[in-house]
Amino acid sequence: MQDELIARAKAWLAEDPDPDTREELAGLIDAGDTAEIAARFAGTLQFGTAGLRGALGAGPMRMNRAVVIRAAAGLAAYLKDQGHTDGLVVIGYDARHKSADFARDTAAVMTGAGLRAAVLPRPLPTPVLAFAIRHLGAVAGVEVTASHNPPRDNGYKVYLGDGSQIVPPADAEIAARIDAVGGLDDVPRPDSGWETLDDGVLDAYLARTDAVLAPGSPRTARTVYTAMHGVGKDVVLAAFARAGFPEPVLVAEQAEPDPDFPTVAFPNPEEPGAMDLAFATARATDPAPDLVIANDPDADRCAVAVRDGDGWRMLRGDEVGALLAAHLVRRGARGTFAESIVSSSLLGRIAEKAGLPYEETLTGFKWIARVEGLRYGYEEALGYCVDPEGVRDKDGVTAALLVTELASVLKEEKRTLLDLLDDLAVEHGLHATDQLSVRVQDLSVIADAMRRLREHPPTELAGLPVTRAEDLTEGTDTLPPTDGLRYTLDGARVIVRPSGTEPKLKCYLEVVVPVTAHDALPAAREKAADLLAALKRDLSAAAGI
Repeated sequence: MQDELIARAKAWLAEDPDPDTREELAGLIDAGDTAEIAARFAGTLQFGTAGLRGALGAGPMRMNRAVVIRAAAGLAAYLKDQGHTDGLVVIGYDARHKSADFARDTAAVMTGAGLRAAVLPRPLPTPVLAFAIRHLGAVAGVEVTASHNPPRDNGYKVYLGDGSQIVPPADAEIAARIDAVGGLDDVPRPDSGWETLDDGVLDAYLARTDAVLAPGSPRTARTVYTAMHGVGKDVVLAAFARAGFPEPVLVAEQAEPDPDFPTVAFPNPEEPGAMDLAFATARATDPAPDLVIANDPDADRCAVAVRDGDGWRMLRGDEVGALLAAHLVRRGARGTFAESIVSSSLLGRIAEKAGLPYEETLTGFKWIARVEGLRYGYEEALGYCVDPEGVRDKDGVTAALLVTELASVLKEEKRTLLDLLDDLAVEHGLHATDQLSVRVQDLSVIADAMRRLREHPPTELAGLPVTRAEDLTEGTDTLPPTDGLRYTLDGARVIVRPSGTEPKLKCYLEVVVPVTAHDALPAAREKAADLLAALKRDLSAAAGI
């Protein structure tokens, strides 16, 4: 068995085009580290609706040039089978380790396959790539990014010609063609022949951001901004300058791209401690800012924090989602409002009261972006699509513009985002959400928790009877199948699912507490907090986590 493992590793080594991963794998072979080699050759990094994502390193279970070349070859074969024999593929990339190499390899493979390839001029936000697909009439797009994952990771996200991320069955069809790729020497990869785009596509994206804001709206709110060591800074500053907002104050320690993300354990604004430097900058800024805004490293997500008493409070994604929806309704927006099933049900109530269509989808913007007649979509994980005609994906740049416009409107009225949240709670009930998220080293922990919940579904959580338990693997009347569980309770809702991009089990909790007047809000919040804490406790026990 060990001889076979070493033989496989040596065969991989012989065709690995990257001197860095060749040296890494050769060192493992020379050291006889069969345990580490076995981990890297235990299978193949699976291509799915999130494309590819994993730790960098040598071998088929890691992100590396050999894996990316095969993925690109499979995508090229799929596109040609779909009749796109000479179509354009646009390729973007972030500032992570190896991202530029993976982008260049993808362009070479597409060119070698007879397709046309165009690479964005430098590391840019993912929304610019999503915009470029539609703007340039491409048949597909690839973004090399691992979004907010740890520094050791990279990823490969695929879009089709409508500007949306792939969904089934396209993912499985592309995966089958990846599996059919033979040796890398059989994949033509010329040294040239693709186009490197100039700033024209970025200029067009920035011009499109103007459509997000209402003509003549107030532009007075002051912001502190962090790019979280990613690629958002220059594009955000340019967009804010075009809009006429005060120039954001930068969190200097996190302003420039750095693939090692030295100031954060995880480059995700939702993670504990990730916003500490931004809050410190806000406290030191004079005049005091109205908002703190953060993008994740590829700038497709947007986090918002507001002053709350003497400190700063990060708003939950559901809170920002509701605020942006209320703002768009006030501006007279028409079209469908949509969200994923793990997001707050408050959006549905806002849409219903405004007489607007509303839809729920599975988790991910690959589903939200495909909603017919979409005007606005959001997901609780800090993702907002506020201009679907421009970008059919979450966009942290335009979301930052829209929330700053809302803060400016409220500022003119001597009100804040927190005041508007209070109004929404009185009008629709207090919708309080939280998440129980468990990061694991061993993926079997997640499988065991899901199996335990399926075999012994809870009949009561937080003292509330479970009125309906759904196993979403079978799908519903409105949702395709997915690995998830949904529990409906009297005044509460729980959804449990494995993360599609990280080794996490995620449990999404929501409670709805009726509110009769503003002076009843403190008691309602206390009740909601107690219920959420009890839901976490009881769900942890039921899942064995």
